[in-house]
Formats: sequence, structure tokens, C-alpha cells
Amino acid sequence: MYPDKAPPTDARTTRRHGTATRRRLLAAALVIPLALGAAACGGDDESSDPNKPVELSFFWWGAENRATLTEKALNLYTQKHPNVTFKKTWQANQGYFDKLATLTAGGNAPDVFQIDDNFIAEYAGRNVTLDLTPYAGDGRLDLSKFPPGLKDYGIVDGKLAGVAFGENTQGLVFNKTLLDKFKLPSPTTGMSWEDHIAWAENVSKVAKVPGTQDASAVYQAFWVWLRQQGKDLYKGKELGFTEQDVTAWFDLWKGARDRGATPTPDVIHEGNATDISKQLVVTGKAATSWVWANQMPELKKNTKDELGVVAYPGDQKAQWARASMYFSVFRGSPHKEQAVDVLNFLANDPEAGKILGTDRGLPSNLEVRQLVADSVTDPSMKQTIAVQTELGKTFSSAPSVPLKGHSKLRSELIRIAEEVQYGRQTPAQGGTAFIAAAKAAIGQG
Repeated sequence: MYPDKAPPTDARTTRRHGTATRRRLLAAALVIPLALGAAACGGDDESSDPNKPVELSFFWWGAENRATLTEKALNLYTQKHPNVTFKKTWQANQGYFDKLATLTAGGNAPDVFQIDDNFIAEYAGRNVTLDLTPYAGDGRLDLSKFPPGLKDYGIVDGKLAGVAFGENTQGLVFNKTLLDKFKLPSPTTGMSWEDHIAWAENVSKVAKVPGTQDASAVYQAFWVWLRQQGKDLYKGKELGFTEQDVTAWFDLWKGARDRGATPTPDVIHEGNATDISKQLVVTGKAATSWVWANQMPELKKNTKDELGVVAYPGDQKAQWARASMYFSVFRGSPHKEQAVDVLNFLANDPEAGKILGTDRGLPSNLEVRQLVADSVTDPSMKQTIAVQTELGKTFSSAPSVPLKGHSKLRSELIRIAEEVQYGRQTPAQGGTAFIAAAKAAIGQG
């Protein structure tokens, strides 16, 4: 977006306007790149001294357990590269992207930051992320042991905007302790949506706990359901579904609510609004919750009950190997080479892989993944690996990275689904409203 170097000095211009004027103009020109960060696009890693001290800022979101594991992995890198230290910053998911936006706009962007598919297209489109393609091409960033789907998942408009840090898929988590107490069967992979709702209705009647969280506001559930209908969330630069599709989806869940298979709207809202530690399946307000499979260990820490996980209802082939999140390098970082090397280390070093485990999903490097699978002792982590490995045998090809505006589309689905849940709109009215809101979110005319 900006030139790597200032334009050459024109001696005649200097004589005509005076040295002082020329300096002011040059200074003004050099201020412009600060809009994207303190460092300009060029001039990075200029030192020929490989031992020169470097401090990299490293920013991520997650719970305390993720913070502990990430810090240990970064400390391991410093042990092996004593000249490289880290300014480590993390916070809960809530508000993370607001802070990242503030940092990037204010010239204080972190050298390395965690990002997901809600925002990667937006940040790549604004030239905030470094194109990692050249580094992957010459081996400085080794992605050769990644599954093809994950290797390509961070590509936005032909540029590698981020490295996938973890493979994930959708998971329907259920409270096995509750079901066993009432001698109720567990949900199974492959049951139809109607079968799932009938199962949940029976759980509600017998256990007096709503059988399933209403998934009408859960975008990944809607996405899987669309793929089972031969549709998709996005098709090229446009929506991949129609108003009729949305209406049918809302109708499905209105039927579930009418049958008592779900909680009341106020409790459904609670499930929509809360973080993973307070999902209804662990607070005892529903027998199932719709999450990502790698969140099982975090869920388990918040309940004494035994949890199980299966695929979403319908044909499980509609699920896919999703990049649970990425790490990107700031395009204006003065330490690009070191930042990329850190990503290479975290993705491929066996010891680092064992430290990080499955907190961000199954390790992207297949060899590291096997080492982790062989070494983990945590029962919920073992369960996550086993379920995802089994589901992975049936995965279909992954969709492309979501479009810019995906996060807004997600929030609009929650807002409009709740209008339907509370009865303020019919499913058909909700379908009309969501199509309009979704098109506006992604800028579709």
C-alpha cells in the first residue's frame, strides 16, 4: 500500500523550494505509513547480526489455560533463541477484536496476533496482515505436513494471510451423566434433524431439563445444515442461500420450541450470549450445546458431569476440517523474519506441539498431531482427538475463508433468530430480514 522507500531527492526541486520546505514535505510523507503501524512496509530485519536482541509483541485471546500453554511455548522458543523475547498480551474473546482494531489503527499493532475466520478476510483486505506466501514457498515457513485444506485455509485473494493453528470441526456436546441418570440414550452421529428434535423432546419430558439448546442462532449449525441441502453460507463473493432456506431453518426450530425440546427464549438468549464456560450444557439448563469440538476440555472444567460429543445432526460429510484459528504477522512489523520463524516453530516443533496440545484444536502438523495424540493423558482431550479423527474420515472439502463482514452476519443471525424465538417475527419475516441484513453485512448489492 505504501512504497518501501521514500522517492529519490530531486535536486532541482530542492533548489527551487528550499531545503527546509523539502524536509517538511518529506517528513509529512513519512508520517503517512503510521496509519497502518509504527513500522513502514520495508526496512525490516535490517540487522545482519543474528544475535541482536529482538522483542516481539504477541497477542492472543483465550482462557487462562490457553495463556499458560502459550506462554510456556514462547518461553521454549526463547530458550532456543536467547536473543528473542516476547511482550505477551492476552485477554478473553470478548472485546479482543475491538482492541486489535484499536492497536492496528493507532500504530501499535502486535508483531504476531491471533485471528479467526470472522476477521481474517477483513484484515487481509486492509493490508494489515503480511503475505506469508513467499515464506511458505522457500521453506522458512514449513507447511508441508499440514493437510491440504488447512494449508490453504488462510488464503485470502491469493495471499496467505495467516497460518492455521489447529484443526477443528462442529461438535454437539451432551451431558452423559444426566442421560444415564434417567436411563436415556445418548444422541448419535448420523441421526437426522427431526430425530434429534424428537430425542430432545423426550429428554425434556423425562429429565425435566430441556433436551437441546435452540440452534437457530448458531451460525455453524446453520452452515452445516445448508451444506446438507446442497447450499453453502457463501458462494464466491455472495450469499450461498436464499430467503426460503432461512425460513425453513427458523421453521425447524420453531417446531422444536413448540414441542418443548428447547429452553424458553430467555434461557436460549443466555446460551447465545455467554462464553464457552457457561454454555447451557454445563450450567444444567439444557442437555446439549452446539459448540466446536476442541472446546470440550474447557467445557469439562466447568462441570463435574461426564460429557460426550458427536457430530451435528444430518449427514456428517457436510462438516469439514476447519482452521479453528490462525496466527498472522503484522505487515508493518520491523521483525518479520523473526515473527515468521516463531510461527514456524510453534507449528512444527514437536516439543512446542506437546505443550500447546489441542487447546486451539488438533495440531495442524500431522506428525505433531500424532505425537500429541500419543502423549495426552487428559480424558476430555483424548475424547476430542478420537472424535475429530473419526469424523475426519468423512469430511467433505472445506469452504473458502468467510467473506469480509462475516462477524456482522453472525451477529445479525443471532439478533434476528431471537426475534423469531421471542415470537416478535414469524419464521418467514425472519427469513426476509436476515437475507437483507446478511447482504448488507458482506456488501452485496
